[in-house]
Amino acid sequence: MRSYAMTRSQVEDVWPLSPLQEGLLFHAAFDSDGPDVYQGQRLLDLDGPVDADLLRTSWEALLARHPVLRAGFRRRKSGEAVQVIAREVELPWRMEDLSELDAETAAARLAELAAEDRQQRFNLAAPPLLRLLLVRLAENRHRLIVTSHHIIMDGWSMPVLLHDLTAVYAAGGDAAKLPEPTSYRDYLAWLGRQDKDTAREAWRGELLGAEEPTLVAAADPGRTPVLPESLIADIPEKLTGELTGLARQHGLTVNTLIQGAWAMVLARLTGRTDVVFGATVAGRPAGLAGVESMIGMFINTLPVRVELDGERPSVEMLKALQTRQSALIAHQHLGLAEIQRLGGAGAVFDTLVVFENYPRPPEE
Repeated sequence: MRSYAMTRSQVEDVWPLSPLQEGLLFHAAFDSDGPDVYQGQRLLDLDGPVDADLLRTSWEALLARHPVLRAGFRRRKSGEAVQVIAREVELPWRMEDLSELDAETAAARLAELAAEDRQQRFNLAAPPLLRLLLVRLAENRHRLIVTSHHIIMDGWSMPVLLHDLTAVYAAGGDAAKLPEPTSYRDYLAWLGRQDKDTAREAWRGELLGAEEPTLVAAADPGRTPVLPESLIADIPEKLTGELTGLARQHGLTVNTLIQGAWAMVLARLTGRTDVVFGATVAGRPAGLAGVESMIGMFINTLPVRVELDGERPSVEMLKALQTRQSALIAHQHLGLAEIQRLGGAGAVFDTLVVFENYPRPPEE
């Protein structure tokens, strides 16, 4: 992280980090060259008239409304990592007009602009870790490029933020007309109240006897970080319905089916009957008021252990998997680094399964 000066009067608050924030901060400092793979980008199509000044004002209102969007990350002299909330930040905003270009040239230039913006790394000490590029494609057609760092918000948070944006824009840029938001600080306080000793015992027991890492790719410490590529395949509606029906028939979730299937793939790839892979959990505790509408980094990556037996029916394996995962729900707040210290080599993996359910984005 590059240095970033901030006087005491400019600081609104100082917060601890969630476990995954700790991990992302470590990786950002460790892989300081090349692209930051935890820097995300969303391209939003805006059809119809757009008041660019009002849109900018509305985003500025969101920065004021949600303190986590004004967070910068640094370490104290003791080495402790904290997120420092600035009282005010300037919204990184710019505009490009491609409306005079033909469709093919405009599309190519738009792709270039998005790629250039994504390649530009954030200084995690300097908030906000979010920037906006509004591209005019025609009189009533724009595309908004939102680039942000994963350390300040998870995937669930973006639809929540866009819902707020829609409401603030409709209110003429005045966020005061919206209900008072619940701060991410409340979640961090909840996190600090959890029983970590009990969680450690639960994870130690879950990983007992797992002795080898489950690795698909050969380790290469010198590998240069690159932006991930996507291979996207849609599951046909008929198969989706069959999977849902199968899960319901046996009292399982579709997530459990996916995890069980991946465990079987790993068993085949590694020649093992005891495998571990990562899974991302939402991390939003049901008992925390307002958690579903909070913006921040709640998710956590945790190991999933599956023991397979060719003599046992697959449904029994899936039910056992779901039972074990359910028993760990109360302990999902513990960080991956600590869990892997407890579990040793058997808790190490290099594949991740993410099963996501997001709130619906606004349709306006």
